[in-house]
Amino acid sequence: MIRRDSETMQPSKEKAHEKDSAVSEAIGFIIIFGIIIAGIGLVTLYGYPMLLQQQSTSNEQIMEKNMIVLQNDLKSIAYKTVPYTETSLNVGGGALTVYNMTYDNATESNFTIYDNFGYNPVTNTGIPNTGPFYTGDLRYESISEQTGLSLENGAVVKRSLTESGSSMLATPRWYYDSQTNTAVIYLIGFETPSTDIMSQEGVGTVKMDLVLTNYTQYQLAPNDELFVKYLPNNNADYSAAWDNYFTGSLNMIPTGNAYEYEWLGPLMPPAQQVPLTGATVVIYQYEVAINEV
Repeated sequence: MIRRDSETMQPSKEKAHEKDSAVSEAIGFIIIFGIIIAGIGLVTLYGYPMLLQQQSTSNEQIMEKNMIVLQNDLKSIAYKTVPYTETSLNVGGGALTVYNMTYDNATESNFTIYDNFGYNPVTNTGIPNTGPFYTGDLRYESISEQTGLSLENGAVVKRSLTESGSSMLATPRWYYDSQTNTAVIYLIGFETPSTDIMSQEGVGTVKMDLVLTNYTQYQLAPNDELFVKYLPNNNADYSAAWDNYFTGSLNMIPTGNAYEYEWLGPLMPPAQQVPLTGATVVIYQYEVAINEV
């Protein structure tokens, strides 16, 4: 009788063991599935933003190098009389846009060069009032990276789209030769086939050629003063970058008027002094056509 009961209980134990095994497999699956979901969540929360940030940083660095390349093209056309340049580049994370010299004179940046006395036809000294020189710019903007880069009047400048301030990555070719008492100024503007802006995203080609060159030379009297005024673009303000260049590299002095600087004059150093024999101001003006972007 006792043996028979033992034999009866054996199948029940086997069934209970099978149920316990099934529960263990379910728990194991839930744990593994939870670990996978947690891993995906961590990657999405921390890894994906880091990848996007690295991609944005990469796009920004690539465009900085592209702008330096385009600046070298511009130098070849303006200074080395190369008739034509063509550069292929990849614009990632934003758009590259050309704003020409006549796109919107109410908002575009411009430079004005003048002296305190104006032109004197009797002594043939001073600088005639020729009005501001509008440059336009070749501008890259990325909303995702909140970065703006421009090739403006021969300089590569950079700014943040969300904060004020800017910096100059590559300088233009302005200089003062103290041996000959000569200040040399380069003004470079962009033209396009039409008055509309041209824009590019992705892989494209920037084609440039020289349209117009104008060379003028002026003589300043010993008591004359040379002024430079830069008005920034309303939609792309690089005034901080140009201010650092004028005051740092060229030793200009802010006059107290908005965006106005004295380069040569009787003020104390670091401004350049106009010698007793006077000084020469040479202004080169270039108009470069961007036929394709």
